[in-house]
Amino acid sequence: MLGTVLLLLALAKTACPSPASVASWRAEALKKLLEVFGMEDPPAPPTHFKQPPQYMVDLFNTVANADGVTKNPDILEGNTVRSFLDKTHSEEMRFLFVLSSVAKNEKILTAELHLFRLWPKVTDGPKRHHFCQVSVYQVLEKDKPDTPEGKKLLAARLVSLQTSGWEVFGITPAVRDWTEDESSNHGLLVTVQGLGGSLLDPPPLQFASGRGHHESKKPMLVLFTDDGRRGASLPTAGFPDLKPQAPNLPAKMPVPKLDRSRSTRSLDRLQPCQRHPLSVDFEEIGWSGWIISPRGYNAFHCKGSCPFPLGENMRPTNHATVQSIINALKLSEGVSSPCCVPDKLHSINLLYFDDDENVVLKQYDDMVAGSCGCH
Repeated sequence: MLGTVLLLLALAKTACPSPASVASWRAEALKKLLEVFGMEDPPAPPTHFKQPPQYMVDLFNTVANADGVTKNPDILEGNTVRSFLDKTHSEEMRFLFVLSSVAKNEKILTAELHLFRLWPKVTDGPKRHHFCQVSVYQVLEKDKPDTPEGKKLLAARLVSLQTSGWEVFGITPAVRDWTEDESSNHGLLVTVQGLGGSLLDPPPLQFASGRGHHESKKPMLVLFTDDGRRGASLPTAGFPDLKPQAPNLPAKMPVPKLDRSRSTRSLDRLQPCQRHPLSVDFEEIGWSGWIISPRGYNAFHCKGSCPFPLGENMRPTNHATVQSIINALKLSEGVSSPCCVPDKLHSINLLYFDDDENVVLKQYDDMVAGSCGCH
């Protein structure tokens, strides 16, 4: 996948004599680059400034470094995390989440309902509850959510009335039903009961709703999925986990003022195989309106010669060593020297707004050259 990105970036910036050719090449390259990121068209930027849910920002910072490169590959379940805000905007404890942006090929792994528990109101009277039972139901019949046949229990537990903060409930079976049959999505119902099982009216516990509360406290559905996309079979790892192999070179190197192509070829022959910087700037590409983080990343690329004899610092495979010997001794015609290519690749993570202005965290394999070797 990294090689595809490098080629597409080069095409997107290629200078051609005809302005029409430049525009055509750039458009085709960016279209192919979108395919690398699993999209047909770039999502439209939000119509107004929108703050992403803090949970999604914190998750991105836990999984990735500032450049989006994965620093802990074992945190995410699957390669996609989607967040959806409640669409009812009601004070009642009914919630509805529109899941039309979930692709048909995405496997639903885990679904969570995130509700922000408000501080309990002070009530008069001798009875004071310390705990209550919160139950989350899948609504089966839109007009009869309070009847036994109109709802299905998904989760229930005791919740303290002495604190405030986020409560998370597992609702995976309901979301799987909704993604299989969109018309069955009648939302969720949340009830608050006393320890004896009786409904409390008014309930001593309340959750922040989609109306009248701060954006950061709105009810949210968090969906962990996997779209089945995988990269190449090269070793992958967390970042950073790199042992020094050769110093990284600056993006621009001073070269003798000779014929450009000849001087470049001479440098390539003289420099050993090593990793060089390669900046990918999403603002330059025109994607900064919908990508939240990162603003860009360093993909790196591999360049240099693989001369005989190959030292351990060039990280050669056994096959490359044999090929180098055959090439040096001219034992067979048409056998070239080994090539300088990535031998370790890292994934990157994008936090972005989709077409419905939901915030998505997605991990893409094989996007950064972690190290280079002669293969």
